[in-house]
Amino acid sequence: MKILLTGVAGFIGYHTAVELLKRGDEVIGLDNVSPYYDPKLKEARLKLLDGKKGFRFVRGDILDRKTVAECMRGVDRVCHLAALAGVRYSFEHPEEYISINIQGFFNVLEEAKTQKIPGLIYASSSSVYGGNDKLPSSESDRTDNQLSLYGMNKKDNELMAHTYHHLYEIPVTGLRFFTVYGPLGRPDMALFLFTDALLHGRPLQVFGEGKMQRDFTYVDDIVSGIIASIDKNYDEEIFNLGCGRKEELMDFIRMIEKACGKETEKEFLPMQPGDVRASLADISKAKEKLGFEPKTTIKDGVPRFVEWYRKYYGL
Repeated sequence: MKILLTGVAGFIGYHTAVELLKRGDEVIGLDNVSPYYDPKLKEARLKLLDGKKGFRFVRGDILDRKTVAECMRGVDRVCHLAALAGVRYSFEHPEEYISINIQGFFNVLEEAKTQKIPGLIYASSSSVYGGNDKLPSSESDRTDNQLSLYGMNKKDNELMAHTYHHLYEIPVTGLRFFTVYGPLGRPDMALFLFTDALLHGRPLQVFGEGKMQRDFTYVDDIVSGIIASIDKNYDEEIFNLGCGRKEELMDFIRMIEKACGKETEKEFLPMQPGDVRASLADISKAKEKLGFEPKTTIKDGVPRFVEWYRKYYGL
């Protein structure tokens, strides 16, 4: 297929592009390489994609409707992963989140409508579950108790996609990602921050007094769910993509220490605004309708990240 992949220089976007190209798809990668985090890491991902058969990179912005229109022309699917991610950054830059995550997605939807695109797959987030106490989180659970602007953005995206499907019959699939990690990961994520601190001899800042649980999902497993969604191309669906396992934060930290071969002191801090105490995905629907079967546990995934980190930074 010919696929427009927005956010191709991002963590999940890069890994998705690699797998799509590997199987013979043509990928138009759109990204503005924003300075939300170190652009050098985004450029490094793009360098790894450069020259691969079937890949074309467009340095452009989803806020530029003309660029979106040109990139979308003649594609079989749109895989929309471009967004400002993360809960904490949204407290300091709310205008950017509204602009990029809402207006940007609107541009993508409008062009998909105008050009009658056969299928749109887009990134949502486990953040839409907000302050729900029920675990595991199921796609049928209520999502009207948002705790962050980012979670609100992603819920808005789901509502926008639903409306465009209802009005214009655009096939739409939303994917709620649960704490994705792996090589070439984002520098603002816990695994990256902890590894960086450990290997440079700094204490770890552990929020939630270390009493948090997360459904950590390895990036290769997430990509398998994205590609299955592209292929299945349901009329309208929402899927949780997680590992389906709840890990204690302190166990996760011990895994990182073991992979780094050292320990360090820990500074235990209270919960941060917008954070949740625990996350866990009910992935039964994704298993049934996408054949989704996550294979990588933190025991295997964490050392792979640490190995990449050492190599990338020459440690």
